[in-house]
Amino acid sequence: MKYKGFSSSLPVEIDAQPCCKNQFFPEANEVDFARQSVFSGASFKLDYLTKPSFFEDFGFVKKVKMSDRVKEEDELFIAAYPYFNVNEMLVVEELYREAVLNTDRKLIIFNGELDRIRSGYYPPFFYPKLAELTKSFLPAMETVYYIHNFKGRNGGVLFRCYPGPWKILRRVGNSKYVCLHQQDTMPSLKEVALEILPTN
Repeated sequence: MKYKGFSSSLPVEIDAQPCCKNQFFPEANEVDFARQSVFSGASFKLDYLTKPSFFEDFGFVKKVKMSDRVKEEDELFIAAYPYFNVNEMLVVEELYREAVLNTDRKLIIFNGELDRIRSGYYPPFFYPKLAELTKSFLPAMETVYYIHNFKGRNGGVLFRCYPGPWKILRRVGNSKYVCLHQQDTMPSLKEVALEILPTN
């Protein structure tokens, strides 16, 4: 959990004081659902990244800045599942830039579907701000726990558990995996699928 206080895809037990944690869900209605279900009685703050609004989309009301929703005593932010709407990850970047960067605060992104952004799933022509994150925001992240399955004849798994290396695994039998390759930096999904898995 290092490098500018940043992590992604991290299943972890958080030990910060309840008043210092802030759990962000993608939208306001998901916060309401969380309060009525699994997070009922939570001792830490529940908040949202975006609140879809017709009036905000057309500039009739002013957007609330993420920094205005952060308290001075906040130490840890958890952003859960910020991927359904492309604006959610842009707001996470805003939170990082305005409230985490150059501080001792930590930001954990859980299941952010970052591979979609890395791979160009969103065309840069239509989503220039999102494409910019691949140069400015994503390189600042330290991936802590990662699994990507590759199907087909040359199937396998790209896996990492921090602080270990990135591993390409192949399934043998029903429950056993063998390591075909490992390296310190994350390979691209294309490299794993077209170069590493077929040749091992």
